[in-house]
Amino acid sequence: MPSKSKDRSQTVSASDARRISLGNHDDPFFVLGPRGSGKSRHVTAFDPGASEAWALVSDDAHTLDPVAEASGVFSGPVPGDAPYRLRFSDASGRAWELEDPYRFGPVAGEIDEYLLSEGTHERVWKVLGAHPMEHEGSSGTRFAVWAPNARRVSVVGDFNQWDGRRNPMRRRGATGVWEIFLPGLGEGAVYKYEILGIDGATLPLKADPVGFGSQHAPENASVVRDIGGYGWHDGAWMAERGGRHSREAPISIFEVHLGSWRRVFGEGGRSLSYKEMARQLVEYVVEMGFTHIELLPVSEFPFEGSWGYQPVGMFAPTIRFGPPHEFRDLIDAAHQQGVGVILDWVPGHFPTDAHGLGRFDGTALYEHADPREGFHQDWNTYIYNFGRTEVANYLISNALYWLEEYHIDGLRVDAVASMLYRDYSRKSGEWVPNKDGGRENYEAIEMLKRMNVTTYGKVGGIMTIAEESTAFPGVSKPVDAGGLGFGFKWNMGWMNDTLEYIQKDPIYRRHHHHQMTFGLHYAFSENFILPISHDEVVHGKGSMLSKMPGDAWERFANLRAYYGFMWGHPGKKLLFMGQEFGQLAEWNHNAELDWGALHDHSHAGLRNYVADLNALYRSEPALHRKDCEPAGFQWIEPNAAEESVYAWARWGAEGDRPIAVICNFTPLERSDWTCGLPLAGRWREALNSDAERYGGGNRGNMGHVIAKEQEWRGQPASARVTLPPLSAVMLAYEGSD
Repeated sequence: MPSKSKDRSQTVSASDARRISLGNHDDPFFVLGPRGSGKSRHVTAFDPGASEAWALVSDDAHTLDPVAEASGVFSGPVPGDAPYRLRFSDASGRAWELEDPYRFGPVAGEIDEYLLSEGTHERVWKVLGAHPMEHEGSSGTRFAVWAPNARRVSVVGDFNQWDGRRNPMRRRGATGVWEIFLPGLGEGAVYKYEILGIDGATLPLKADPVGFGSQHAPENASVVRDIGGYGWHDGAWMAERGGRHSREAPISIFEVHLGSWRRVFGEGGRSLSYKEMARQLVEYVVEMGFTHIELLPVSEFPFEGSWGYQPVGMFAPTIRFGPPHEFRDLIDAAHQQGVGVILDWVPGHFPTDAHGLGRFDGTALYEHADPREGFHQDWNTYIYNFGRTEVANYLISNALYWLEEYHIDGLRVDAVASMLYRDYSRKSGEWVPNKDGGRENYEAIEMLKRMNVTTYGKVGGIMTIAEESTAFPGVSKPVDAGGLGFGFKWNMGWMNDTLEYIQKDPIYRRHHHHQMTFGLHYAFSENFILPISHDEVVHGKGSMLSKMPGDAWERFANLRAYYGFMWGHPGKKLLFMGQEFGQLAEWNHNAELDWGALHDHSHAGLRNYVADLNALYRSEPALHRKDCEPAGFQWIEPNAAEESVYAWARWGAEGDRPIAVICNFTPLERSDWTCGLPLAGRWREALNSDAERYGGGNRGNMGHVIAKEQEWRGQPASARVTLPPLSAVMLAYEGSD
């Protein structure tokens, strides 16, 4: 800020004028604009392309004289206090007019400044970024950016010939924030920040860390977007969604990469737009019976091959499919159809692209300076400095932003394990211990706790989900009970064990029987989601169908049996797109799914099966109400290793009928298999993966079995059950008739 000893009523000094013309003045508002008032008012203006300048007040033009030895700087008396415009002309006689940005006062208030400097501003996007607005009687855009170690920050774009000398910003005291209001600029304006580092060097042009829009890749400038004023129609959903996100609710998630779900080949193979997906994707998810869509990251990202997991524009929905309001159209449409939307959120790292956050103001601002803390060797990305209050606040505020501004229902936090441990994927000597000499990243842990406390505390009915691959304790336990505060956690151990088992030839499965039962030893230690995600069908892993052993029929039967095991197992469900119909090839982000496969009965049957699994899971409380409680699960037969058969019962609350789940993972039909059951009476065959509708051989139990009061292996009743080869059968208790 300018020294109080300086007399702002005097005309500009030659020294200040030269620094303005050279673009290295750190306080342009001390020099440019009006100083004084009434008869003593002077106006100083700058345009490097001008040879003459005037200040226009109503019909009067007041000449501004050039300042010696400072090309493009003009100054002169302009009586009165009325607003004025500037007129410039060049040597050829070409003239242009504009409102003077330097006649406008600051926008951010003292409370905003205080909270920003303290690192406790919960909604930084309300203060930082580019906001179209009315200010002091004029329409324009207010820009604000955090760059505490910069000597000068300017907004640049087509509107000022990308010349950083033209619109240097005002430094807001000790906050490290720079701001300026540019009159006449609005929606769609393309911009970046030009920053002089502390050493005076000009840095690569930077995109806005809190920008709400971006150009289409490979262009990477920010774009002014007005994110206010959207008319939501999802009031009913928002009022009741809390019940849909509880541990007792059925949660079945369809994970989607928006760019490759479906494409329009009549138009060059382009991806669907947000508005098209609001119809087609939402209709498909409703038809399939999923409760939620989970979107791979939509925060703007430069590299297609990162699938969004290396974001640069944390506050900008990617422009690949449309502007922000059209992204809202997708969310709104899903909510109106009773479908929730979860976003993959990436607070662990960011790419090294020159226009991004790396060395943003010439220093390690968002990242650690020490590469042992600040650089991911696996991904060639920077790691956020979670211990810096402003950086932690930036991330927490970003989480709140998506939930509040876009009505997102949940955040699935990517790569949590890489955040929790300082030695993640590092050899000895390549990491810095914490203050106690350990490997836990205390600062990241605290940031995640604050994020969960803030989001759950400020936004009703949401959920957060951790992708966490270790046994870190209490991930889904409340913060006040010593946990990290997530609502749910991906069960990576279950996924790894069961996928390893199901890929084995059935003849060997009896030797690995425990891989399918081991997950029950810890199934209720967290609130788990069972994920078959995109990570399982990339990098040479093949598709889910191609993982299955045997001939074509056996592969489909194996996959149906595996999905039956998954839907019958405790834990919420997640399936990546394409796996519901048996995608043929490994997922390719540059192409759409193998939709043509649905012309084949086996693929169409698998899709029917997944839809029916979802319908049964949602309609039978025993399959979901106690997903996260030991009381919801009871082994019937965990030890039939020689037969590769598993059987268990699922229980809901009092009054909910139990469901028995029986899986046969051999290609042998067991037509008279004795199954213990917890209750005598009629058990309806609620689902049989071998049904002809699903592509099976239509072998089964003629619609039901009758359990007699004959004890079998610890169960008070038993029945003779037909188990088709490579199958899952679910029986719903109907009473003791």
